[in-house]
Amino acid sequence: MSESSENDVSQAPAADLVRAAGPTTGRPGASLAARERAKETVRAQLRAVARRHIAERGMGDLSLRAIARELNMTSSAVYRYVSSRDDLIASLVVESYESIVDITESADRLHARSGRDAAGRWLAIAREIRAWAHDHPDEYGLIFRWPTTAYLASPRTAAAKVRLWRVIAGVMDTALATGVLRPPARPFDVDGLIAGGPLASVNGPAAPLTDFSVRTMALVSSLIGAISAELFGPFERLTAHPERVFDMVVAIGAVGVGLALPVEGGDRFDRPAPPELE
Repeated sequence: MSESSENDVSQAPAADLVRAAGPTTGRPGASLAARERAKETVRAQLRAVARRHIAERGMGDLSLRAIARELNMTSSAVYRYVSSRDDLIASLVVESYESIVDITESADRLHARSGRDAAGRWLAIAREIRAWAHDHPDEYGLIFRWPTTAYLASPRTAAAKVRLWRVIAGVMDTALATGVLRPPARPFDVDGLIAGGPLASVNGPAAPLTDFSVRTMALVSSLIGAISAELFGPFERLTAHPERVFDMVVAIGAVGVGLALPVEGGDRFDRPAPPELE
């Protein structure tokens, strides 16, 4: 849901929305559907207020009681829409994950249609994810700063992970097939080290994982690390040109993967590894 629409739904008292849907008599199917729509509107209100409270106060101070008070609901009424505080946070994590996957898929489609090669597509994806993270730092933080296994374990989050890895694996597959991916001649033995997980789910049953998989993981790790360092402190005030430095950090991370990204000054990022590392 967009930020503006979440703000819109927070204007009406939550309980009034469900009452307005009417009783479940007459046409039961239609009435039940109307009530479920009204409940989802209230859930959207809860998520919108929760996101704002996290932004203002932090995850640790998120309180269902405070959210209920702001929406003119009793604390007990909140439990008609979410089963617990953790349930509410899990729904925020799901929405955030789906948002980041949506912009990743959109960026990849756009730049693939424009004729960019795999390296150009990955740089474009990285820039779009960074822009989204800077526009939505608290949502990004829900995924990559504060998450717990419980919040990330829902079926909807698992499905979003598969979608994300499908894009990343698609970029890497294209890079390999077109000769854009040129990894250093030092293979890594990952036998027994990596579970298939989302990677194995991308294209169904797969061959045993090779170091191609760990290189894909390294590509993602360099991106997440660069964004997180910008947003949450380590890179603060280190540069007056954060966009250019971000490009370079991601490009240097991609070197070990074997992908030369087309960034300014990129000639320094596509040289072969020194002999002692090969």
